[in-house]
Amino acid sequence: MEDSYPFPVARIGLIGGGQLGRMMVKAAKRLGCTCVVLDPLQGSPAGQVAGHQIVGDYSDPAKLRELAESCDIVTFELEDIETETLLALEGEGHTIFPRPALLKMIQDKFTQKEFLRDAGIPTSAFLDMPAPDAAAFESFGYPLVQKARRGGYDGRGVVVMKDAGAFARNLPVPSYIERFVEADKELAVMVARNVGGECRAYPTVEMRFHEDDNVLDFLVAPANVSDDIARQAEALAVRTVEAMDGVGVFGVEMFLTTDGELLVNEVAPRTHNSGHHTIEACVTDQFEQHLRAILGLPLGETRQLSPATMVNLLGEEGYHGRPIISGLRAALAIPGVCVHVYGKAVTKPGRKMGHVTVIDDTIEAACDKARQVKTLIKILGDKKL
Repeated sequence: MEDSYPFPVARIGLIGGGQLGRMMVKAAKRLGCTCVVLDPLQGSPAGQVAGHQIVGDYSDPAKLRELAESCDIVTFELEDIETETLLALEGEGHTIFPRPALLKMIQDKFTQKEFLRDAGIPTSAFLDMPAPDAAAFESFGYPLVQKARRGGYDGRGVVVMKDAGAFARNLPVPSYIERFVEADKELAVMVARNVGGECRAYPTVEMRFHEDDNVLDFLVAPANVSDDIARQAEALAVRTVEAMDGVGVFGVEMFLTTDGELLVNEVAPRTHNSGHHTIEACVTDQFEQHLRAILGLPLGETRQLSPATMVNLLGEEGYHGRPIISGLRAALAIPGVCVHVYGKAVTKPGRKMGHVTVIDDTIEAACDKARQVKTLIKILGDKKL
């Protein structure tokens, strides 16, 4: 097999210029690749480091075509993309991974649930709900969770209903309802699969969510579960991605029920918040791994070198405008603290502005330091609401 690559090794077209794209562009440069970013915001986080950005909407057919025709391969860092143009471009011979048909299936969360069920992947019971119906909710049985079929992320588009009294908070959009799962823990496994079918899983991590807005607040890697549960979770995640014939990196979120059962909740066809710790803690980070996968290169080792925790840096309540990073010096004075600021020009309450990974010899020590970091570093703004 030919193993010589003229520079650049590949020209990668990236749909989406957010923080995931920013970290992917950095990994691409390490591998000798160049990137073109498509994003509607001039000077997007990914565009800042790529050096070349097409300013346009993620679903603009003309801009998507411009991106595809200027690159060797196209990938994406977000799911809310119009797929018909991507399918047409793929049909014309452009290489797009993960494949547009898979993206189309996954971005509709109801069809994703149907796929999981039909593929024999354990998941919670669910029912299509084209329009909210109080009688149908009652018949299905409370407690339940209503999820919008399209557009939900970071806790948006999801309503947990404990009883019929909560129906008034329903989402007035096409959705589905699913059984509320009594979860002992929420777990995630990042899985990489390349064009040749080689597949590798990262060690299972545990996700702890912010009570108010359901954004990932605190991640523990490796998860505080038995070795047997961790192996089961990784095997289930690999089986899920193989069933999808996925190419790239996928975040497989799952519940560990109070009965010890593993249920797949959702699959993200991209790099994921629950894999950020891999930059410092693993041999190969998720961003480089995604590039290896879509370029048909051998997958990197997923072994974790050190216990780690990760916390998101969210815009503080009561502030907006130009970001002001408070407590940076104090946080960086703690050994093992690694700060990532995403380069977003504007902050607002709850917006992801960065993350901090903490590595240490034990998970307990890393968690203690992460708690300190959460009290020290704040993302304020130059305007008060």
